[in-house]
Amino acid sequence: MGLQQSDALDAARIREDFPILEREFDGEQVVYLDNGATTQKPNQVIDAIADYYRNYNANVHRGIHHLSQEASIAYEEAHDTVAEFVGADGREEMVFTKNTTEAENLVAYAWGLNELGPGDEIVLTEMEHHASLVTWQQIGQRTGADVKYIPVTEDGYLDMDAAAEMITDDTEMVSVLHVSNTLGTVNPVSELADIAHNHDSYIFVDGAQAVPNRPVDVKDIDADFYAFSGHKMAGPTGVGGLYGKREILEAMEPFQYGGDMITKVTFEEAKWNDLPWKFEAGTPVIAQGIGLAEAVEYLEDIGMDAIRRHEEALAEYALDRMAEFDDIEIYGPTDPTDRGGLVAFNLDGVHAHDLASIMNDHAVAIRAGDHCTQPLHDKLGVAASARASFYVYNTTDEIDALMDAIDSARQLFA
Repeated sequence: MGLQQSDALDAARIREDFPILEREFDGEQVVYLDNGATTQKPNQVIDAIADYYRNYNANVHRGIHHLSQEASIAYEEAHDTVAEFVGADGREEMVFTKNTTEAENLVAYAWGLNELGPGDEIVLTEMEHHASLVTWQQIGQRTGADVKYIPVTEDGYLDMDAAAEMITDDTEMVSVLHVSNTLGTVNPVSELADIAHNHDSYIFVDGAQAVPNRPVDVKDIDADFYAFSGHKMAGPTGVGGLYGKREILEAMEPFQYGGDMITKVTFEEAKWNDLPWKFEAGTPVIAQGIGLAEAVEYLEDIGMDAIRRHEEALAEYALDRMAEFDDIEIYGPTDPTDRGGLVAFNLDGVHAHDLASIMNDHAVAIRAGDHCTQPLHDKLGVAASARASFYVYNTTDEIDALMDAIDSARQLFA
């Protein structure tokens, strides 16, 4: 199926690893273009999770029997695998969370509530996902810290001149998307980290739309915190990663309390466990963590540079196809090298939800709504948008199918 726009990877071969892509609806094979919401899972990840449940299912760090030891080793090594994938210095800097949202909340509660107060500032961007915007908004209200927003320009970029003025010595935290889940913009996170650190501020980078499809090195970025979700990178739901600089994590209080995050408990006090277990209270995401590590190995076998080139090529093809029509409005940068593999758009005279419904009639799966960026949509002057988002198994033939479905909607509403 289909042309690939570069020689980066063999999408047709990769598709064979994803059984769900063989599904049909009313005789039409599914065209899955909702990868920004969640990606499909390869057999390798499915098998790794099933192998855990079939062969060594046990709780970790709680037993001396063989099954517990095997599970504990696999779970700990999963931290090593994921930490190395993003350039962290070992498992101590890689906390497994439920998802990116929980990672944001972990830092906001464990660090923000203790460190922020009146006169302090939190700097976000106008393109933030609700996971960041709502979390820090609420922390600001609880602590008295002010929340400011770096503007988004008309062509979908961050106003970096404004950012340099807004981040001041009063700024304690800068939270920014690495790649916008609506505009697709690849933000200059290293430059923002430099600005933040020049003012003794921390920077939290939301990498949910970056880690799945491009090489990420948290040390090169110099992020203080960096978060991502497993289900958006061919891994299972219910697991994500929070990178944090070791010295910062060690100074932070736990986010949750319970089993395994302690070393000693008396009726009067408790002492916390070592990193990263200090932040993983209770029975952790064992199967999911093992599945996430398998997803990392799967992506590494393909090559993250190849994945990035493939997504850029698909985005370029989609942008070129959409640019042929005056009735399609595209949001975000027009240069595919400045954006991730997704395109948010609207068709004149057709609500995004109606468009998605018509797409579904043609077995084309896209997203419609505000994509958890309501304030950004308010700024764009639209209530909702449609979004097609691509991954390693997508092809240009599928983008052609998307365009055919758009044409069906155009004719229906003519």
